[in-house]
Amino acid sequence: MLRMLFGEPPRISEGRLLQSMQAMERFVEMLRKQIANERDQDSRLRKYEIWTLGLLSSLNELEQSQYAANQYAARVKSQLLLAMSQEERVFYQRYVYYDKNAFIRLFALLDKLGTLMNDFLGLQTERIKPHFSYFTVLRTMRVRHVHIELMVALNNLKESNKDVLARLRKRRNTEIHYMNSELQDDLKQIYETHNGNPRLENLQKQCDDLAEGVDMVLETLRLTFNHACSQLRKRK
Repeated sequence: MLRMLFGEPPRISEGRLLQSMQAMERFVEMLRKQIANERDQDSRLRKYEIWTLGLLSSLNELEQSQYAANQYAARVKSQLLLAMSQEERVFYQRYVYYDKNAFIRLFALLDKLGTLMNDFLGLQTERIKPHFSYFTVLRTMRVRHVHIELMVALNNLKESNKDVLARLRKRRNTEIHYMNSELQDDLKQIYETHNGNPRLENLQKQCDDLAEGVDMVLETLRLTFNHACSQLRKRK
């Protein structure tokens, strides 16, 4: 969808993105077969189907936002705000928009996945914390020592990406939660340090962080839905 902004054809999914989407689509196909065989008296399988299709849409939106952010970041050459041309300012503003959209969607997607995992795997995380995140669900799996193979793989994935996740989470929290005196003091200091001509953040570093975060999400989805397919086969 967003590739049309750059005069490009629609995306052809490949690599990790394709593998993750295929795992989710297999799960949906298995659910539909069981629903067709009248094995969904309480509509639970239909709920999982709807949630998974929603996750597929969220993944598509995340990938497209990341792609657009990368494209606009590459068009920003200046390092100081006042050195930008008018066109470059527009590119920068669009980068900020799509980058922000991407890192917010990244954590939202993980939390939606956590909701599905918690229900499908019967983890009952809501008994511990009514409003839980994906990471709370993963902690529940560790504490209860259930679905060991999946839990170990997901936990290793989280730990190997903990630094980049921390940076992305800090940016997400700043965007969503903070506009306080501490942040305003930081902004004031930035302007004073550069004589009213602030240096831009490191766009390439932020793009690299986002890429690592998206890769972590893709692998998380692939592992989780391959496990879900295996569990569904056992429940026949």
